[in-house]
Amino acid sequence: MDRRSFLRLTTASVVTPTAEFLHKLHTGEDPHRLNDSPHFADGLALPQNSASSSPWYAVMRRCGQINYNERDPLTIDAEAWGDYWASLKVDAVLLNGGGIVAFYPTQVPFHHRSQFLGTRDLFGEMVAAVKRRRIRAVARMDCNLAYEDTLKAHPEWFERSQDGSPRPHSESPWLFATCMFSTYFSEQMPAIYREISQHYPVDGFFTNGWPSTGAPHICYCENCRRLFEKLGGVPPAETDASNPLYRKYYQAHVDRVMEIWRLWDSVARERNPQSVYVGNLGGGLDTVKDLKQISQVAAWFNADHQGRSGETPIWDCQSVMQGRTITNVTGAYSNAQPNWRHVSKARAEMTLWLAQTTASGMVPWFHWLGGSPEDNRWREVGRSFFNWLAANEPNFRNRRSVAELAVLYPQRTVAFYSRPESRRPRHRGGPTDYLQGLYYALLEGRFLFDFVHEGNLDAAALQKYRALLVPNAAYLSDGQCEAIRQYVNSGGSLLATFETSRYTEWGEPRPDFQLAGVFGAHVAGEVIGPRGNSYARIEAPHPILEGFNGTALLPGAENRVPVREDFVPLVLSVVSNYPAFPPEMVYSRAPRTTEPAAIFRETGKSRIAYFAGDVDRTCWRSGNADLSQLLQSAVNWVRGPDPAISVSGPGLIETFAWETEPGYALHLLNYTNPNATHGAIRRAYPLGPQQVRFRIASGRVIKNVRALRPPASLKFQQQADFVSFELPGIADYEVIALT
Repeated sequence: MDRRSFLRLTTASVVTPTAEFLHKLHTGEDPHRLNDSPHFADGLALPQNSASSSPWYAVMRRCGQINYNERDPLTIDAEAWGDYWASLKVDAVLLNGGGIVAFYPTQVPFHHRSQFLGTRDLFGEMVAAVKRRRIRAVARMDCNLAYEDTLKAHPEWFERSQDGSPRPHSESPWLFATCMFSTYFSEQMPAIYREISQHYPVDGFFTNGWPSTGAPHICYCENCRRLFEKLGGVPPAETDASNPLYRKYYQAHVDRVMEIWRLWDSVARERNPQSVYVGNLGGGLDTVKDLKQISQVAAWFNADHQGRSGETPIWDCQSVMQGRTITNVTGAYSNAQPNWRHVSKARAEMTLWLAQTTASGMVPWFHWLGGSPEDNRWREVGRSFFNWLAANEPNFRNRRSVAELAVLYPQRTVAFYSRPESRRPRHRGGPTDYLQGLYYALLEGRFLFDFVHEGNLDAAALQKYRALLVPNAAYLSDGQCEAIRQYVNSGGSLLATFETSRYTEWGEPRPDFQLAGVFGAHVAGEVIGPRGNSYARIEAPHPILEGFNGTALLPGAENRVPVREDFVPLVLSVVSNYPAFPPEMVYSRAPRTTEPAAIFRETGKSRIAYFAGDVDRTCWRSGNADLSQLLQSAVNWVRGPDPAISVSGPGLIETFAWETEPGYALHLLNYTNPNATHGAIRRAYPLGPQQVRFRIASGRVIKNVRALRPPASLKFQQQADFVSFELPGIADYEVIALT
């Protein structure tokens, strides 16, 4: 599109080209000295943070990215893009610098310059365009692929298949995969970073697609063969967590990630101590690489979870960074299956993805691909949402979560428990199904919760929570089990399911649950299942079962561990499966057993609910209402009465609550939608009134309760430490500020 049409879509005025910047660059003068120029005084001399001890990215609240392509230098308008990002009031923008393709006149050998660059310095223009608008500039790099001429000159830089051949990209076969264990990462990429830092006033570097959170794949180049020799073998044909050699490689891979991350971060800070390196770590609940270890080197963590496809539910983005800077990317393009890179996704889908990113405490990062778009429907979505965020920014500066429930994120179980390449039996289902089933029940029950990574299981992390919920954490170390045991001994409550603690962190079976004494249950046999048409019989009354009047049977889990209990009254017993067809054969051959389907016990101040079956996974796979209600009732029982925050009313919503700089904020996301678990959300289905009861710090007085979207003051009552009010309704997303 032409410049005039582009500028019709923006609100900022046009500024002059970046001739002074480019002149200084090409004459060898340091462009960082543009701060001394009156013309750039308002652009490059960026304001200091309100908290002087915090780096700029720690207080960033809005981020953008334009991912231009090799051909874009022919048509892209840097100033128009500067205007657009300024109209969103972003704090930082990511701009293509180099790696696969250099968008500036690079002098680094084998750093491919865009064939369409000509005499332009597109990266320099883009950096200056955002800087003059008081926006931070982060160089977006790609370290994963390089051209054939580089392969011929430096074959040692590239990944190899088992037959020794290089690995071409599946869609762009003229590009070949580079190896993380080669000097391409330790020498070539730092040379490119240093060149950019020398000539451009960038505030950081970001690498696309690296290190990611996917499984470490096996490379057979000479570097990796030597690595495996040191580890005691040769590269295996496939990833397999039961293979001791692969376990060593997994840790070596994570160690290399951390080594390279530290190196690149140190290079980024050589000329500017406030600069930062940030890697691309994927997103969603299904991760393999150890987030806990990576978080030790990541000052800024980016979850590149740009959207959803297939059966991914709308609530699939969350954070486990414990207060560190974390961004989540919202791709404005249609990234479904298949995806379309140059057309916009539905406005309602885009907005709710941005909303969940914000509500969960992450910083929204808005992204478009292509420097001269023909579809511009996405522009106003980002501008509208980001301007609203900017207008209410203090209410999004979170101090701490006020949730009372912790959900364990079982990293090793998710990574290795039942992946297709694992030797674990496939009947146990996808490793995130357990987590998704519990998550869905928590949504239906209106529970507020935080994720706690298994690497953070300690007294300090758990002491604030009334209960810990553990969805089939089959792989747990002795230390992690001991942390859970101590938490329960100190008065914390626990809900756990299926094979939790049945294996070590590497999947080695234990003779019994490591947490058998906590559960009050012991392994009595190998896993049974998958078997449909099995049941749980109600044997005795219990608070968890109060909502199940009129039935003696409840749906049973598809898989279960046979257990024996420690003298705990039998509340739910197993009714083994029996034929579901033909109808004449549908009857139980053993309608009563003494095998527990679940164990509910109290010890001191602690309440423990252990389900021997995969009720969470079965709930998710079946959508069964009774199983969801059973999980909700169990969560409600282990948490105990009088929750800190309750929200009652119609609809499926997710709630987050934060103590903020000015007070408190309650985020409500409306998931009542036919497309919540499949496809793109087309429109919102507004909900009616919601009754809220919110506990505040003792002695604090709330003077104002205000809905932010749209702005409206709400009537409220405060009685001691509780504030009560009615929210008239929710469209798609609402935030209530209590100050």
